[in-house]
Amino acid sequence: MACAGPVARAAEVAQLKLERSDESVYLSVAVRFDLPPVVEDALLKGIPLFFVAEADIYRDRWYWYDKRVTTATRTMRLAFQPLTRRWRLNILPGAISVTGLRASLSQNYDSLSEAMAAIQRISRWRIADAAEIESASRHNVEFRFRLDLSQLPRPFQIGVAGQRDWAIAVEDSRQLLAEPIRDISLAPDMAREVAKEAVK
Repeated sequence: MACAGPVARAAEVAQLKLERSDESVYLSVAVRFDLPPVVEDALLKGIPLFFVAEADIYRDRWYWYDKRVTTATRTMRLAFQPLTRRWRLNILPGAISVTGLRASLSQNYDSLSEAMAAIQRISRWRIADAAEIESASRHNVEFRFRLDLSQLPRPFQIGVAGQRDWAIAVEDSRQLLAEPIRDISLAPDMAREVAKEAVK
């Protein structure tokens, strides 16, 4: 009998919203979890961490498995800088193995809590072109977020394999709104109503 893998630490999607305009599909999400002391200690020792967010859009097919239309990936690299005592966050539009850090946007933070807040909240992430979405079909979005252990130094990977503190992961799914939001800069009351419909 195969052994079960480590159970992921308590993490949750606190908020997930989809917006569909005439040009693009956007995802906004808030992920909630506490960074375990052993993981924070590794950061302080100079080991960078990589968090990966992924969003798949599937088109419903009654006669077969749902078809994956597109996949979007965002990689976030967090590292502690001992000389300045600051935290550096690199955000990459894709997988680290494909893009490299040269294609990343970077931001420095004074505290770990500020840096983690930026990692745990993604605002209006463009996950697809509107042209990829068929108006006559139903679509669903599957969102995943995880700490990518494959990016850790090789000897370190062996040491943390199977440890629950390092198994940080969460996923969620939503149905994509059938019609584009023509004007996403609406009055506050109407914007709240649009947001409610977008996550149904």
